[in-house]
Amino acid sequence: MRWIAMLLSMVLLTSPVGAGDALKRLTPERLEAVTEAVVKLRTQRKGLKRPGPLADYRANLHVHSKFSHDSRGQIEDIVAAAKKVGTQVLMFSEHPAEHYDFFNDGHRGLKDGVLLIPGAEMRGFLCYPTQSLKGLDGGSNQEFTDLVCGRDGRLFICHLEERMDWTLSGITGTEIYNTHADFKEETELLNALKNPLWFFRSADLYRQYPAAAFAAFQDYPTDYLRRYDELCQLAPHTGVAGNDAHQNVGLRLRLGDDGKVKIMDALDKPVLELVAKGNPLLEPLAEGKKPGDVLFEAVIDRYETSLGYVGTHLLMPELSEKAVWDALGTGRVYVAFDWLCDATGFDFVAVKGNERFEMGSKLPLTDGLAFRGQTPLSGRWRLIRNGKVAAETMGDTFAFPVTEPGVYRVEVSLDIAGEQKTWILSNPIYVTPKRPPPNNP
Repeated sequence: MRWIAMLLSMVLLTSPVGAGDALKRLTPERLEAVTEAVVKLRTQRKGLKRPGPLADYRANLHVHSKFSHDSRGQIEDIVAAAKKVGTQVLMFSEHPAEHYDFFNDGHRGLKDGVLLIPGAEMRGFLCYPTQSLKGLDGGSNQEFTDLVCGRDGRLFICHLEERMDWTLSGITGTEIYNTHADFKEETELLNALKNPLWFFRSADLYRQYPAAAFAAFQDYPTDYLRRYDELCQLAPHTGVAGNDAHQNVGLRLRLGDDGKVKIMDALDKPVLELVAKGNPLLEPLAEGKKPGDVLFEAVIDRYETSLGYVGTHLLMPELSEKAVWDALGTGRVYVAFDWLCDATGFDFVAVKGNERFEMGSKLPLTDGLAFRGQTPLSGRWRLIRNGKVAAETMGDTFAFPVTEPGVYRVEVSLDIAGEQKTWILSNPIYVTPKRPPPNNP
């Protein structure tokens, strides 16, 4: 359309296109190349049966709905989006407020086959308690940890970039990736988002390449993983992905009663107001429309996109809240950027003879102990021991003899149009020093 072309020419003069990594990736040529690479990889994906007795259930943690002040998400829409991307567990993280109790009033139980678990983003944590916390959220961070985890709740440090010095005894774990934290590092993209015209320029890209455009800001979470490795050497910590899903980044143009076009954000808060009549860009949009009609809409973090981007996979015998609690508590978890390819079938275990030791296991170093792994696609494997690379290989299987104690996890990346993109981040297996031989009388 001519008006879009005109807007494009204007925004190119006002937005810092190409100034940063995310914006460099937000070009039709790059997004098309990335999308073609992803489609090709998905055709090569092998359907793998996961060894052992546990099944792989995809979850999303750190999800906001209309209970939160910064979201308007309806539960029916969120569940529908979850089902489209293969999510079976939704763990909400509402912002607490006086007018509701996130534990008693929050989303809970099976809805259309998706397990809903209420929780809150509060005090720097993703909080999933086993009781209402109304009036009980005081004290120090350690006292709050004791309160939640001491009653068999699950508690994770969120937005780790703001809390690198937190060391808490008894905590369940921490986010090892957070979508918003990755996004907010892209200062050039953030500056572009402040310009309403930028949305006009980018709307077609997000419609045509929703996953690739949304993931343009994805970078390797260096600081998160460095701190995670430090924490795991102190005590076991379960690493999860924080989707930070709100569906609140976008722009909407609505025709007002006075003939003016009201530019609103995704939460329907006013940004700007312009007269349509005589405006060569807006008048064609308003022609034939009645007051209240939406003339243009662009939302770049729709639930389907943000939930599908990254997931936390739980290894469980069944789909139940009890099983979720157990998987998170024991570290039978891995994080996968499923927008690249569904990681279901991934396996990383320690083996000795016929014995399997899943992620989260703590076991002594013994002769014959080895790591084994598999993925439904060939990728680059990196074995991390105590925060340092211990081995690296290519393929869809992994094998490594364990000869020294340490905290071991793996990372798998894929080549996407010439760029290595992180695909899978496992939780650790904890190998302790050899047990001394028993004293013989």
